[in-house]
Amino acid sequence: MRTRFILIQTSHAGNVGAAARAMRTMGFDDLVLVAPRWPNVLRREETVQRASGALDVLEKARIVDTLDEALDGLTHLCATAMVPRDFGPPTRAPRPHFESLVAAGTPQHVGLLFGSERFGMRNEDVYRCHVALSIPTDPDFGSLNLGAAIQLIAYEWRQALGGFAVKDATPVPQAADAAALAGMLAHWERSLVEIGFLDPAAPKKLMPRLTQLFNRAQPTPEEIHILRGIAKAMADTRRR
Repeated sequence: MRTRFILIQTSHAGNVGAAARAMRTMGFDDLVLVAPRWPNVLRREETVQRASGALDVLEKARIVDTLDEALDGLTHLCATAMVPRDFGPPTRAPRPHFESLVAAGTPQHVGLLFGSERFGMRNEDVYRCHVALSIPTDPDFGSLNLGAAIQLIAYEWRQALGGFAVKDATPVPQAADAAALAGMLAHWERSLVEIGFLDPAAPKKLMPRLTQLFNRAQPTPEEIHILRGIAKAMADTRRR
């Protein structure tokens, strides 16, 4: 589904950069600014700094004078409004609304509208929307800055669309083979006998239990080397 983020009368340049960054992390790049405070906001130093590399979003972004110009081609409009209103579209939490929108199966061109930092969205702009999204927050403190709100909405919408796979930050460890594990256990057995912890005449089930323990742990080759080093240190200490 086509998605557009629309910022209405944004007053802080840094929030435009933060919006670009939030959008880019979730794979969105269609940003329209309606009558921002600064005509050159897309090139201001604070904007670029807060974008933190999402310059492609800023380069593609448009500035328009009216909301009508920002809504061209859109079929489903989502206001973001934390303040309850006596009249207007239904208020929904982002997650269930986005899930129902995707489940409906009808392709939509979605517009996500955000008001100014100080006043939020005007009533007349909210009335034009199909839904008013309200982010669930602590009832005693629901104040979100614009960048944070955009990040949350962008994340929930991306998740509803299928999300992105999580990449492993570290390689999956490879367990040592059975021969290496057996050699380490034999080393431990000798050291345990030497320090007097294991009685070879009455070993009971100590070594089988240790075998099961290390089978569950699945140590890597590097960890096998560490365990052998511990066994050697135990024996060396005993000989002193």
